[in-house]
Amino acid sequence: MTDVSIVPCSSYEAQDVKKALQEVLSPIGGLDWVTPGMKIAIKANLVSMMKPEAAATTHPALLCALVEELKNKGALVVIGDSPGGLYNSVFVNRIYSATGMKDTERYGAVLNQNFSNSEAAFPDAMVTKSFTYTAYLDEADAIINFCKLKTHGMMGMSASVKNMFGVVPGTFKPEYHFRFPDHKDFAKMLIDLNTYFAPKVKLCLVDAVVGMEGNGPTQGKPRKIGAVLASANPHALDLACASIIGLDPADVPTLQVAHEMGIIPESAEKLTLYGDLASFVISDFQNIHVRRSLQFEGHGRFAAMFVKSALQASPIPKKKECIGCKKCAEICPAKAIEMKNGFPVIDKKKCITCFCCQEFCPKGAMKVHRPLIARILNHRK
Repeated sequence: MTDVSIVPCSSYEAQDVKKALQEVLSPIGGLDWVTPGMKIAIKANLVSMMKPEAAATTHPALLCALVEELKNKGALVVIGDSPGGLYNSVFVNRIYSATGMKDTERYGAVLNQNFSNSEAAFPDAMVTKSFTYTAYLDEADAIINFCKLKTHGMMGMSASVKNMFGVVPGTFKPEYHFRFPDHKDFAKMLIDLNTYFAPKVKLCLVDAVVGMEGNGPTQGKPRKIGAVLASANPHALDLACASIIGLDPADVPTLQVAHEMGIIPESAEKLTLYGDLASFVISDFQNIHVRRSLQFEGHGRFAAMFVKSALQASPIPKKKECIGCKKCAEICPAKAIEMKNGFPVIDKKKCITCFCCQEFCPKGAMKVHRPLIARILNHRK
């Protein structure tokens, strides 16, 4: 049985994406599970109001190809997401327009217009015993998780597992960051969301034709990877993605927790793969190393304090790039940012290092700062 399928895709031209999509699905059973009349929700990554070429969102060309395949199977297809910000018709439809989602309508997709919420009770969860989610997913018989491969300020990497945070309505997201300020607890919350929706999620896909490196997940630089990946298992898929961009499971909290739970092996080499994963590995991919590989648990309060001050990454505003829009202060769940003379000042005692300010800064002026010791340790790693 194939854990992860990976195939080359050189561009977003229609013929390239159609061929790649058909090839990547074949080793994992294709779309044989789709039946006529089935309603399928494609949960894309539509994180922000950005054009497809910015490499922050799932590319519409891949979604168009997938919609065409699903429609040929007789399925009804709805595409949706809840980006950061208001979860209402006006805001989300502006996101649809900016990210090229309107193109998918020509192939028969419907863009979600149900902006109501549902409540979930999940007593078996690790940390998320109850949560609010987007109600349009209740209307679907099946879900396809179609993410974008990117760096991420808080989680190190955004791919399949992180993409499911988009089931949480945008205005609720800061609350979840505040509830789970510890990176490992936040990772457990993400895994809880994936576990809850697992019965409905029949397929996970990754747009890695052009990924994002550097100051991701919204203000990094596009980086060509040239691949499309598929799996029924979002954790195995993320393990393969991390390998491509040069991250170990210890660098990605969701992978670290998944390995501890026995969901995934310790490395991508232990996965059953279709395709040559090694040929897609990028040795100089510019990552955000926010995690430490040295562990100090059980070594006392002062050791923990040293780790936090000497090794932990944090957001830092760059004055030359800042336009004083106040977006960072408005979105900060911990209320740790105050505008002084038109410039954001971060209260380090309040900061929970969720990197919401960095993720949603419209100019990329908020950067992930890594202390010198952390940079030296990572270089030697």
